[in-house]
Amino acid sequence: MKPTITIEYCPKCNWMMRAAYMAQELLTTFTDDVNGVTLKPSEVSGRYTISVDEETLFDRKRDGHFPEIKELKQAVRDKVNSGKSLGHSDRHQL
Repeated sequence: MKPTITIEYCPKCNWMMRAAYMAQELLTTFTDDVNGVTLKPSEVSGRYTISVDEETLFDRKRDGHFPEIKELKQAVRDKVNSGKSLGHSDRHQL
């Protein structure tokens, strides 16, 4: 079964645009690897998390910042398809 990405955001904090942007980027990159991306409004003020199935990959309160899209794509790739190339944005290890 393919994993599902969930982006939980606080609608009171005007993060809908950022959540929608992240969803579009992840769907474009991982369309063959995941079932889809779910945008989920949060009841908790200031909440912004990104999860693959039940594992939270990013939590704004825990991590203290918004993720760069490159950083987020790498985290999702490592979880759903570690062999997938992200092109020029991929990390190269020596």
